Amino acid sequence: MSADARSFVVQRNGREATAEELAPLAFAGFAHFTAMQVRGGRIRGLDLHLERLHSASKELFGQALPDERIRGYLRTALDTGPADLSLTATVYSPAGEFTASGTDGEPEVLIRTGPAASGPQGPLTLATVEYERVLPAVKHVGEVAKTYFLRQAVAQGFDDAAFLDRRGRLSEATIWNLAFWDGTAVVWPQAEMLTGITMSILRRQLERLGVPQRVQEITLGDLPALAGAVVMNSWTPGVAVHQIGDVPLPEAPSFLELLHRAYQNEPLTLP
Repeated sequence: MSADARSFVVQRNGREATAEELAPLAFAGFAHFTAMQVRGGRIRGLDLHLERLHSASKELFGQALPDERIRGYLRTALDTGPADLSLTATVYSPAGEFTASGTDGEPEVLIRTGPAASGPQGPLTLATVEYERVLPAVKHVGEVAKTYFLRQAVAQGFDDAAFLDRRGRLSEATIWNLAFWDGTAVVWPQAEMLTGITMSILRRQLERLGVPQRVQEITLGDLPALAGAVVMNSWTPGVAVHQIGDVPLPEAPSFLELLHRAYQNEPLTLP
């Protein structure tokens, strides 16, 4: 094993995970997670990540671990690696899945770290597919559709895929949130979706900058009236999108710069 590989970890409840502990999890799909980029040992939007884990645990398991315990697991994982890295914290029930029991025992936490990432350069083209996520407000594991539709989109000559709900509204992309620009305001799509941490960071920082924002239903027919589009996730606050389905979208460098500037305004926090 290389020195670089040893600098990243897989830990269960704050200690190195064994093969015996990981084996059953390799076949499990009843869990939720949050993903983040760590810079200088610090995390943007830590409060939002903790709230995501808390609310999703209450939804799936009926109980949640204390924030301070989660923070302790994060500190333990970060102490062993480089200052800049990617981190995924997954919360699961030791009772496993396909059982009605499991709300008695405390959830457990699996943390994995890896090399820092910043996402693709863009601009991207997005195919469209009708799809609605189950429990869209929860960032849960085992979503085969995300990879399936990504690969289908690439096979069709696109870079990725965006989702349309049964009413024809754009909601999100495979592993991304969507945001649009009308030349003055940031426009967030109105539909059932996962509210991303980066999306939430941008909303509060744009508000502090005094940038107008609104939420509205957006269909493919609405796109020609808009002045730009991006996707965002834990890797990046914005990658330009210049086509969704058959609809081209104009370049909006000022929109992209605004989102990156707002994101940089979010303070980095020690766990």
